[in-house]
Amino acid sequence: MRVLTIAMFGAALSCPNLVAAQFAPDRHHDPTELSVGHAAMMEGADERPRYFAQGDRFEYRSNEGDAAIFWDGQAWVGGDLQKLWIKTEGDFSADGARFDDAELQALYSYAIAPFWDAQIGVRHDIKPDPSRSFATISLQGIAPYWFELDSALFVSNKADVSVRFEAEYDLRLTQRVLLQPRIELNISFSDDKEIGLGSGFSSASAELRLRYEISRQFAPYLGISWQRDAGDTADFTRRANGDVDRFSLVAGLRFWF
Repeated sequence: MRVLTIAMFGAALSCPNLVAAQFAPDRHHDPTELSVGHAAMMEGADERPRYFAQGDRFEYRSNEGDAAIFWDGQAWVGGDLQKLWIKTEGDFSADGARFDDAELQALYSYAIAPFWDAQIGVRHDIKPDPSRSFATISLQGIAPYWFELDSALFVSNKADVSVRFEAEYDLRLTQRVLLQPRIELNISFSDDKEIGLGSGFSSASAELRLRYEISRQFAPYLGISWQRDAGDTADFTRRANGDVDRFSLVAGLRFWF
């Protein structure tokens, strides 16, 4: 599985045309003409510094009685081709008044194709204890039919390798109301018993949010979230008297500027 996963990442990063070829214009026009157009677009890219910041998920989770505050945000500064990305996510236990998870990433990003960025950098997990640092390589972009994808390969300072895959889609019901399904899968290729992470499929989540855009930049939402630990990770969770399955009602805010 490790070889297959790394090969997939290598193919995506080394062959951006395979990604771009999935878009409708590429299927109906001469590939040579389109490649010239893509090259011209890259040459005419505007590299004047700009910035963008988004709180994708900032929410309260019921978490079956163990309420938590969860956040997931990202920001970038740079031009059309090159950017510095900052990503963060984690959760704070409202009942225990403690941070259970807290993650921060800093990534250099380069546009390898329309709608797609290859990213490389570092990730640091402040929580859980003991903390971990990771070398990170990722591929982020918009797939056909406007699915937002973010795939990342991590190598920790303990030489543990893991993969994360996230996908979400905005289904516009009206001009202001959107329904967003979202999934996340995590795979680890070795055990890290100190932080309760087991090899194999370690966790999965499926979420559904209904949000109302007061403006494009400001949208409260309600939703549901289901998370499950799997394989050896589930065994570690049970030994620590934790919940393998977690279902939550969520209420939160999505914003950007």
